[in-house]
Amino acid sequence: MTIDELHRLWDSKNKPRAGNKGKASSSEHDLQTACVNWFRMQYREYAHLLIAIPNGGQRDVRVARKLKAEGVVAGVPDLFLAVARGQSHGLWIEMKNGKAGRVSEHQHYMLDALARQGYKGMVCRTFDEFRDKVQNYLS
Repeated sequence: MTIDELHRLWDSKNKPRAGNKGKASSSEHDLQTACVNWFRMQYREYAHLLIAIPNGGQRDVRVARKLKAEGVVAGVPDLFLAVARGQSHGLWIEMKNGKAGRVSEHQHYMLDALARQGYKGMVCRTFDEFRDKVQNYLS
């Protein structure tokens, strides 16, 4: 699949549904998947350095306790790009699906804490926003 085909696929899945008050039909998962696929095609030399952090999702209490004991921390962004640029040690990216996605208090705190440690952090709500911000960071 080419980058243009991937972008067209994202655009077609992201059109508002009829009767859905303008909300996008795709999920945060779809957005993140499209962004990661685009990144890996566009930046092959860094493909293995864009890392997903599987912090979210619904889990039963037993699994949640186990993950917390292993070091899972609330608010950690969805993606980490382990590529330093300028004064930044790397880029943390919180994915939100369109305007409906809300950045939690834990996520705001974590993005601020990471910035204080020399990392860049950003929230991306659309494919175009992700593409533009990543290209800007890497240029």
